[in-house]
This record gives sequence, structure tokens and C-alpha cells, in this order.
Amino acid sequence: MEGDVVWSSPLPQVEDRPLGDWDDSVLILGIETSCDETSVAVVRGGREILSNVIASQTELHGEYGGIVPEIAARAHVEALSPAIREALVQADITFWDVDGIAATLGPGLIGSLLVGVAEAKSIAAVLEVPFIGVNHLEGHIYSNLLADPEATFPAVVLLISGGHTILVNARGHGDYQLLGGTIDDAAGEAFDKVARFLGLEYPGGPEIDRLALLGDPEAVRFPRAMIDVVGFDVSYSGLKTAVINHVRKLESRAEEVVVEDIAASFQAAVVDVQVKKTMDAVRHVGGDALFLCGGVAANSGLRQGLAEQCQRHGVRLSVPPLELCTDNAAMIAACGTAMARRGLYTSLDAAPDPNLPLIA
Repeated sequence: MEGDVVWSSPLPQVEDRPLGDWDDSVLILGIETSCDETSVAVVRGGREILSNVIASQTELHGEYGGIVPEIAARAHVEALSPAIREALVQADITFWDVDGIAATLGPGLIGSLLVGVAEAKSIAAVLEVPFIGVNHLEGHIYSNLLADPEATFPAVVLLISGGHTILVNARGHGDYQLLGGTIDDAAGEAFDKVARFLGLEYPGGPEIDRLALLGDPEAVRFPRAMIDVVGFDVSYSGLKTAVINHVRKLESRAEEVVVEDIAASFQAAVVDVQVKKTMDAVRHVGGDALFLCGGVAANSGLRQGLAEQCQRHGVRLSVPPLELCTDNAAMIAACGTAMARRGLYTSLDAAPDPNLPLIA
């Protein structure tokens, strides 16, 4: 997955506002509905969060053990308008103070995306302000800039979540080089599948993390696929299968399955591989800054493993707080601000794209 490709938006863009207008006082209303969290935020100047409202759907999907797209879309419809009102109240502004509307155009669930995009376009049209379509993955990168005042480009980015696991050389705003990523399951996907197999509550990632703190990470030596392979790609499908086979083997022998040990050993394997590949990528680009972002960035083992290695090798690590690791609108508004400063606005004819790539 190595390459040297500069990101360019596949969506229609227009340039009709002087860049000088986008100073540090600019207010962007962000809307995020890519999956199962309805979020609305107001961000000033791309770095200051005035509000960041998040309505979770965890309880709605918990009984199904995963996200049901139709339920997610309906929940967004119900939650979005109240979230917008609450975001404006918390920010102590009105619609008429907003300079632009940023919303996630993809990737994500098409039904969920449509809800947020339609609302954002409507508001932008009524207020006669720019509509800025944001790539959800690029938005995650900006969570680091929001959380860390000293964070800046260039930096190597590990974006690790339920749907994506990629390493990116972020050379500047909108200037990204893909270094590597998963060749099968994303790390978060592997966490969720293992958790489901072990009978843990949804969402599975946090449960694995919680139990791992109680278990022995050396109880089972699960495989570290591709850890010694040249390059920065990873593979987690085989690890997931190894966990399932190990548990079934124990059960067939009527031996005790210590879930805490299984969770700790599984998490240790993920962390070992991902930390090794990430630090290899940092050395490859000759960088001294690392951004960790995405839902799995909340994992305590991964945070600790990267922190230790970065300290050892003199690399500055930026990690968002937990509320900015999961999907949120503040990161969308921050990314939208950076796009607006480059004169990148989106046509009201643009449609959401559930498979929108970070690098086209």
C-alpha cells in the first residue's frame, strides 16, 4: 500500500471567498452523522471548541451486537435538530453568527450520511454561507490539532478505528501520502469480532480494553502477523481466527477459558504489531511527530505502547482526549475551517459517498 499520492478531493469544489476572510475568529458549525453518533459542534478559528454535542446510539444497537444502518439513520433524524440547538446554546451564538457549515460527506453509512448532509446544505443555503464537505478520515486527523495547541504538520498519522487502520505521512493541510494499512480487518473490527465471540457487551473494543487490564498479556502467545515483513501494512484477520480457534480448543477439552487472559493476550498482539509498524513508519519518513487518532486511539494499551516508544526515540506524540477519539463534529468543523482557508468549498449538488477515500 505504499505510494506517493497527494490528496485531491473527488467532490465538486468552488472558490468564491477571499482566504483573508477566514481569520482566527471564524465560526464553523460542524455536523457529523457518518455512523451511529449524531454530533454537532461549533469551532472558532479551527482550534477552539465552543461546543461539541454528541448523541450516542449505543443502547439502540446494543441488543443487536452491532450497528443496524436503518436504525442509525432514523435515530439521526430524531437527534440532529435538538443537537444543533444545544450546540448553538452552548456556544452562546445564533445561526446568523456562523460563517460556514461543515458536514461529513463520507466515508460512512449512506443513510446516516444523507441525514447530516441534507441538514447542512439546507442551513448553508438559508444562511447564504459556504457548505464544506469533509472527509471523515481527514476529520480524525484534525482531532489532534484541536486537542494539542502545539501539534502541527508534518507528522506521521496512525488513524485506527473500527473501519480503518492506516498510516499516513501528513506533510501539510490536505497533503497526504499513504504509507500503509490493513490488508484485511481493521484493528477496531478485529476487537469487535473477538469481543462478540467472547460474549462481551457492545461496543466490544472498550470491553476488551477493560478486561485486558485484569488479565495476563503473556498467557497466550497469539501470532503477530507481518510484524517482521518489510513495509507498514498490517493484518488482523488471522489474529482474530487464532483467538477463536484457541478458545474453541479450550472448550473442547473442557478447560477453563479465562476471558481476562484472552483479552489481554489478544490486545498485546495488536499493540505489538501496530506500535512496531508505526515507529518503523516514523523512522522511514525521518519525522519527529506522531498523531494517534480514531476510535481505537482510546485503547489504553496502544496509547501506552506508543507513548513509551515515542519517549525512547525522541518523537513527539499527540493523542486526543477520549471524547475526541470517537466520532465527533468538532473535528469536522476544524477540518472544514482548514479547507475553507484554502478556498475549498463544496457544491450543494455534491452527494455523500459511503466509500470516499482519503487519498484519491
